[in-house]
Amino acid sequence: MAKYKVDICGINTNDLKVLKNDEMILLFKKYKNGDTKAKEDLVYGNLKLVLSILRKYNNRTDNMDDLFQIGCIGLIKAIDNFDLSHEVKFSTYACPMIIGEIKKYLRDNNSVRISRSIKENAYKIVKEKELIATKENREATHSELCKNLNLTDYELFLATNSLKEIMSMSEPIYNDGGDVIYLKDQLEDKKDIYSKEDYISLKEALKEIKEKERYIINSRYIYGKTQMELSEELGISQAQISRLEKSGIDKIKKLIL
Repeated sequence: MAKYKVDICGINTNDLKVLKNDEMILLFKKYKNGDTKAKEDLVYGNLKLVLSILRKYNNRTDNMDDLFQIGCIGLIKAIDNFDLSHEVKFSTYACPMIIGEIKKYLRDNNSVRISRSIKENAYKIVKEKELIATKENREATHSELCKNLNLTDYELFLATNSLKEIMSMSEPIYNDGGDVIYLKDQLEDKKDIYSKEDYISLKEALKEIKEKERYIINSRYIYGKTQMELSEELGISQAQISRLEKSGIDKIKKLIL
């Protein structure tokens, strides 16, 4: 097959049917009543949804056939778990599940190896986020993920970052029809900008500021917490978090510069 082209054996993808909403509802009712043919029709009627999602991943792998099959696994899981009482469009429900399967496949098959413990924590975090989103219709906070999963801030940080997609340095980020700008062209060479003395000065300066300011700065810039998460954790307003953060940074600048 041609690179980045998706071939489905025996099927012309241009002729794939897209189901209307009323057709979808009828097929789901039939499937829930045991009609396996209805499930087949739901799968074929949503293959274009999988293909539309694959477009953003066409530079992530040379084998788009494999990625299409993985996307179809996500589609089938979505069909099996979809409930008409949710009162949302099936595509809205299915897209995150399809994308989730694709991302999991890409993570497990990329050249960057991640330890088993970090992977396990990452999967636990995803499940916990989904559980809270389903039950309470909101995003899980940093602090409750740590508490519910018995993870430290740093363990949560490592696991969350392992879920991020790997980008190639040769990833094109802009093309006006002429010269292409790649990701590597936009990365600053920070070699030798900071000396060992700079880090020692920063460490000493952190000791001189107030404990709460130090905690906020460490949480924000080491563990990646948001001001809103710190607001909930410390029981103060986001505006207060912002002021304490700015105050701490200003003091550090005066001590170092």
